[in-house]
Amino acid sequence: MTQTTTQPVKEVSPKTEKTSGRFGSALLNNLDKFLPFVVVIVLMVVFSITAPYFLTLRSILSLMLQTSAVTLMGIGVTFAIITGGIDLSIGSVVALTGTVAVMVALGGVPIWLSLIIGVLTGAFVGLLNGLMVTRLKLPPFIATLGMMLLARGVALTITNAAAYPAPEGFGNLGNGTIFGTGRSFPGIPYPVIIMIVVAFLFHFILSKTRAGRYTYAVGSNEEAARLSGIKISQVKITAYIISGLLAGLVGIILASRMVTSQPNSASGYELNAIAAAVIGGTSLMGGVGTVGGTVIGSFIIGILTVGLTMSGANYYAQQIVIGLVVIGAVTFDQFRGRK
Repeated sequence: MTQTTTQPVKEVSPKTEKTSGRFGSALLNNLDKFLPFVVVIVLMVVFSITAPYFLTLRSILSLMLQTSAVTLMGIGVTFAIITGGIDLSIGSVVALTGTVAVMVALGGVPIWLSLIIGVLTGAFVGLLNGLMVTRLKLPPFIATLGMMLLARGVALTITNAAAYPAPEGFGNLGNGTIFGTGRSFPGIPYPVIIMIVVAFLFHFILSKTRAGRYTYAVGSNEEAARLSGIKISQVKITAYIISGLLAGLVGIILASRMVTSQPNSASGYELNAIAAAVIGGTSLMGGVGTVGGTVIGSFIIGILTVGLTMSGANYYAQQIVIGLVVIGAVTFDQFRGRK
């Protein structure tokens, strides 16, 4: 008779499985943190080769100026997304707030006050969004989609869909610079300074304050946050006010840059802002995201746009590439959620 020898089966100890799981989780977390930054470096290197003038000082300042609007809007919408919501109205809010600021200034209000009124208009729209989500219990997608149409309609109505030239001095905010030394250094545009200050301020709020911790808690597990005594409605309303406020800030900056009221401006900006947040690591499922990541995400979009333009790619190719980047970022987000 033939004897059959059975090899003992190696069992994987729970300790080994646990260690492997921890290693995979740590690797994924580190990849999530550093991947957007690595992408920026790679894109800078690639476009510095394909476009000889890409890394010049003027090009970099131009890139920062063009990216400032999406960055500011992206920071605002990051707060809404972290709470588990979304804000589709910010592009229309930009048009409305810039239009309101110009029309108020034309009515004789001092320019500095008209700019403040424009920003506060954005905050008021954000408040309405927050109330619809929390009090009326509307899905954030529906509430902000309706507000997107409403805000754009109001902007078109009060201007009769026409562009009105702003009074003298209105363009200083959007077109002024600081630290300029003439032709050798044109100076840093005011919108870039504003972008940097806002980024640091809201990074501090989100990462170092109780309000920031509550924002993450609501997006991570709303029921657990409620049982912990967190006022869910207050946190969500605050997040939408911040989103509207920063959209209003972008509105007055763009109106100042164009020195006119533009009720049709910023069409599609909300998609770029949301894309910047997602590319930067903000999870559409809520509870995950950083201001720094959103800033990097907006610069990835800006670098792709400027770099592809300087390399000779047309607008349609740019949209294809940016669309693929967004799909890749959302795919990674879904994979991270499953892990």
